[in-house]
Amino acid sequence: MHSFVKAKECIFIATGPHFLFGIFLSALFQRYVPQDVMVNVLGGNKAWGILMAATVGVPLYACGGGTIPLLISWLQDGMSLGSAAAFMITGPATKITNLEALKIAMGWKKFLLYLFFVLSFSFLSGVVIDLIFI
Repeated sequence: MHSFVKAKECIFIATGPHFLFGIFLSALFQRYVPQDVMVNVLGGNKAWGILMAATVGVPLYACGGGTIPLLISWLQDGMSLGSAAAFMITGPATKITNLEALKIAMGWKKFLLYLFFVLSFSFLSGVVIDLIFI
């Protein structure tokens, strides 16, 4: 039992600052980046919008419950379904705490390969969804 408590403390120490930094970035983004700017970036050129949604999902995704209302408003303002899908695929796979734990467990080389795979799959999924639902 004692080693389990120590392991939990180590995980918190290793991932806690990154988690707080992710929350801070999300708060700054939601406070200072106007919603219409995001809609223009994510809704204009479909391929660019999907790539941006996949990329933005990395630092900004906090939780599904908090992200769904944001995506609904972006969709109503012109975001494509493919961009929304790319954001939702990338977000949970790249939450700051998850990334920190993966980086520790995998090492840098495999970690970067993981990020590349997640972003690529997210982008391709978004493109396919936009092709299907034009």
